[in-house]
Amino acid sequence: MSIIISDLSYHYPNRDFLFEHLNFSLEKQEKVSLVGDNGAGKSTLLRLIAGHLPSAAGSIVHSSPPCYIPQHTGLLQQNVAEMLRVGDKLAALNAILKGSVSQADYDTLADDWDIEAKCRSALDFWHLSHLKLDTSADSLSGGEKTKTFLAGLLIHTPDIILLDEPSNHLDESGRTLLYRYIEQSKATIVVVSHDINLLSQMPVTYELSGKGMKRYGGNYDFYKEQKAVEINALSEDIHAGEKALRKAGEKAREIAERQQKMELRGAKQQKKEGTGKAMMDKMKNDAEKSASRVKGVHDEIIHGSQAKLSELRQQKESLKELKIDFDNAALHSGKLLIETEKLNFAYLTDKPLWKMPLDFKLFSNDRIHITGKNGAGKTTLIQLLTGSLTPSCGEIKRADFQWIYLDQHYSVVNETLTVVQLAELYNVRHLAEHEVKLRLARFLFPADTWDKPCKGLSGGEKMRLYLCCLMIGNQTPDLIILDEPTNNLDLSSRQILIQTIKNYRGSLLVISHDRHFVAETGATEEWKL
Repeated sequence: MSIIISDLSYHYPNRDFLFEHLNFSLEKQEKVSLVGDNGAGKSTLLRLIAGHLPSAAGSIVHSSPPCYIPQHTGLLQQNVAEMLRVGDKLAALNAILKGSVSQADYDTLADDWDIEAKCRSALDFWHLSHLKLDTSADSLSGGEKTKTFLAGLLIHTPDIILLDEPSNHLDESGRTLLYRYIEQSKATIVVVSHDINLLSQMPVTYELSGKGMKRYGGNYDFYKEQKAVEINALSEDIHAGEKALRKAGEKAREIAERQQKMELRGAKQQKKEGTGKAMMDKMKNDAEKSASRVKGVHDEIIHGSQAKLSELRQQKESLKELKIDFDNAALHSGKLLIETEKLNFAYLTDKPLWKMPLDFKLFSNDRIHITGKNGAGKTTLIQLLTGSLTPSCGEIKRADFQWIYLDQHYSVVNETLTVVQLAELYNVRHLAEHEVKLRLARFLFPADTWDKPCKGLSGGEKMRLYLCCLMIGNQTPDLIILDEPTNNLDLSSRQILIQTIKNYRGSLLVISHDRHFVAETGATEEWKL
């Protein structure tokens, strides 16, 4: 076995448990994905396995130290060599080349005389040949940071690899390299990701939820099929439970009616036979006790059936996807929304961002996928089109239309407000308070979340809340702009967004390296920068 997890539990500093009593194991060279809703504890579990967090209880045993690549690289006080985990070796090599005879330097180098060549080869594989080993991490883009960490895998060839959202900041060529590396690797690999293409590549899927860990013996497509089977089975169980509950109720009423008739008949017979009052009272008391016992048994059956039925319905509700339908956009098909002529932009230097100025037209009901490598200027183009930036040269003509812009952080959500405050901000139709809260509940925001600050919401929650706010305001945009919107969404939230965009009848501009997501949104044209 490569990894053995036994009775593992973890709790937050406030002592609330994130998960308890997890038990699972991974074989040598096994490759698995770990899925689950945001907040289930996937990233925390990887950090526990990596030894970066202490567990509350249980044990983690691995055959060799894991190599963990985090999702959030943030601000790193490191250079490229340190990110590759070869800083000490390079320092020792340089010291020896300068004449050092220290045994400590030789021990640190450990005969890795070609360490620089290994680093260059690893960086070249990930298309990072432009980086120097002393380049500071804070000068790298998110994609470059991720690829630098991945390059370290080629140098150290660990037996166990833990990857947390490794494709989030990678462009299409970077993702292709990642898929190839995972496919060819002989290591045990655990991947947390919302990248469907990557999940489909992993032969085994684990799901982490409030019920614990469950293994599905197949890739993501197999996992989805099995979840559909589970929902159908729950539907059948609910139907059977409802039928059993009805029968139990009918039986209870039938017995009560029969008992009542027997009591009336008995009372008449006793009166006719002249039975004494004491005896009649005793017989009545015995009959009531018997009836009470029978009623108690059936009440227990009914109560148990109701509890079971409630549990089944809750399980099905947790598996059900939220469906959101916009009204059709108001603009007629084919209306010219945006036209650019010789458009270009330059940042601090006078060097234009694009070699060839941009000339294009966007019409209503167009669905455009904007593509290009990291740094090609995709987000800059969106900022120009929406007026956040002013062109350095060229012209942009815009018609009068409504648009919304959703980036990967859902920055449109005002984090200084609570959930209900943001909803009220969009309540331009002056809906009654209970109507606003009813809509929040429909978008999976129950009463205990209404006073929660938006700052504490996950990406999926922010997405749902913003869509809810648009519904409260009855605002159907003419154009939806999506800029890497799936990077911080769990799989269920991702599916909600996909279904919303598929059902939306209006114009779409989407920036995404996730080909599966783009295909699902129905983009029919590509603009390549």
